[in-house]
Amino acid sequence: MDTISDRLRIPWLRGAKKVNISIIPPLILLPVFLRVASWHFLLGGVVLTSLPVLALWYYYLTHRRKEQTLFFLSLGLFSLGYMYYVFLQEVVPKGRVGPTRLALLTCGLFLILLALYRAKKNPGYLRNPASRDRSLGSSQTECLNGKGQKTKGFPGTDVMGILNNRTLKDDQKDSARLLAGSPTMVKDDWCAKCQLVRPARAWHCRICGICVRRMDHHCVWINSCVGESNHQAFILALLVFLLTSVYGITLTLDTICRDRSVFTALFYCPGVYANYSSALSFTCVWYSVIVTAGMAYIFLIQLINISYNVTEREVQQALRQKTGRRLLCGLIVDTGQYNRGFLRNWHQFSTLGAHPLHDPAEDIV
Repeated sequence: MDTISDRLRIPWLRGAKKVNISIIPPLILLPVFLRVASWHFLLGGVVLTSLPVLALWYYYLTHRRKEQTLFFLSLGLFSLGYMYYVFLQEVVPKGRVGPTRLALLTCGLFLILLALYRAKKNPGYLRNPASRDRSLGSSQTECLNGKGQKTKGFPGTDVMGILNNRTLKDDQKDSARLLAGSPTMVKDDWCAKCQLVRPARAWHCRICGICVRRMDHHCVWINSCVGESNHQAFILALLVFLLTSVYGITLTLDTICRDRSVFTALFYCPGVYANYSSALSFTCVWYSVIVTAGMAYIFLIQLINISYNVTEREVQQALRQKTGRRLLCGLIVDTGQYNRGFLRNWHQFSTLGAHPLHDPAEDIV
């Protein structure tokens, strides 16, 4: 698979572009599985049960290898597009969905994409200031000094460069003395891979290969970390997705299973397999229900963590070390370290990223 992925390229203006092969399986397998599942309700049960199992197996496989994958991002985006396509082709022509409802569902879809785009941005990566200094030094130009000799650097910066180097070395010595007096802090906060001292609640992502401010978790659905700068957009994307998905499921069931409530139509809809159109719509409804249930669980966990001012990383660490207060069989974990009450916790979450912090002096190592 690695060889195929390396050699799979498409022609482009400035040279062939490499194609990540992990985006291809969802584009082929999802329509095939859903159409096969719509042939008979027994096939539907087998296929819809095997899809989450296969997704979880692939998740643990990539998680164990600690590598990035576009499989889940491709699966999520293509699922949104394919469900909308089936809705337009099979549900709307039946005449039960008016223009207003269709426009509302379409707006929800665009809001999901907008929130996902925002959640894909920088989650709050921590950069080593020393790397910026090296990149700055490499871009210096040659100039003439007072003796007419060529030197590398900006004009008039010879003395200032020496002073800056001395200041940087002094800061490094002071930082080393500070850290030497607290070996525990060095062990917990020093990142050997990024060569910096992490601020409170930051963590190094093994998949992205970089430290993230207030890291919550690495989300495979956006192929990025959820941190200080994109946590709000991540929650917004989940909320809009749940509302849009439930609304689309309701419209579809109201069309193919008339005069029945949504919950009843999910489990008892006579004649739904009488024609292929209603069978495909009903299969897509159940697929959407499974995905929505999984996202609802993630959304619930996120709301609980925000209410107790803990990150998912801190929750997993507390469970492994058997610390903190656990309620409801570990569903709620309160470390007590950052909990300031329900309202203050939500106020702090609402202001995440509003006042970006500057790199502290001890980060320069």
